[in-house]
Amino acid sequence: MLENEFVDRSVALGAKGFVSFFPFIIVVAAFVTPRVRASISATLEDRFGLSGDSITIAKQALASSSDIRRATGVLGLVLLAFYATSFTTALERLFVKAWRRPAGGTAGSYVRGPVWLGGMVAFAALLGGLRHFMSGGPGTVAFAVLSTAVSIGLWWATSWLMLQRQVRSRALLPSAVLTGIGLSLYAASASIWMPSTVDSDQQQFGFFGVSLALVSWFTGAGMVILIAACAGASLADEHGRLGQLARGGPTVLKPGAAPSLPPPLRTLTVGDALGIHTKDPSTLPAEPGQ
Repeated sequence: MLENEFVDRSVALGAKGFVSFFPFIIVVAAFVTPRVRASISATLEDRFGLSGDSITIAKQALASSSDIRRATGVLGLVLLAFYATSFTTALERLFVKAWRRPAGGTAGSYVRGPVWLGGMVAFAALLGGLRHFMSGGPGTVAFAVLSTAVSIGLWWATSWLMLQRQVRSRALLPSAVLTGIGLSLYAASASIWMPSTVDSDQQQFGFFGVSLALVSWFTGAGMVILIAACAGASLADEHGRLGQLARGGPTVLKPGAAPSLPPPLRTLTVGDALGIHTKDPSTLPAEPGQ
């Protein structure tokens, strides 16, 4: 985690999630049918842990669907999709660095980004639809289990895609399980603290306070993703029986994949968590893409 500057990268991922990924989801929801829009909205409310007055406050900070369609247009939607790839690029950099993989070509990022964004929109619509049919009593428990399983599958495919299909899928499963379960638990915990956070920040800073609360949520989610990626990569690199079970083979890489990058040559410090390098930069491993 120190090697991956987990505080600095979590904050960066959270900020990009708020300024590029979140607006993309909101705008896309304005262009789909009312039923799909309601499903996406339900998923956002569930994942952000919003309820009661906090939902009303958050919705007041966003324009209506008709306003968004009128202001954006189809061309604006396409351009927003490309802009939102700044978030997927940061997500790809996170996985590449956690698994010590050499960076791939930039052209592939422009394909992986829209594909992942489309998958996330479908994921939000699917969860919202499932929640509509599975609510109350046993249905709530079944929804929690099913949504976590779907989340695990999504992040399994995400890591496979972001790592340019060079890491064996079996080795990526532990990271996906940790991410899916971690984000589900994080979303559940958000229902406890997010409503009061949104309300207090809105009273203190107005609609800007709603943004602060959402950035805090994205930053926490980014830290869960990063920790799970680091844990999965460390587990797959373990030389014992647990590592062999996680890898399902002698190596984590597929045949023909480029070798992984070496670990840092220096002793890491707490400053690395904040992206502060106090030692000679020449002893640092090259950043992906450099």
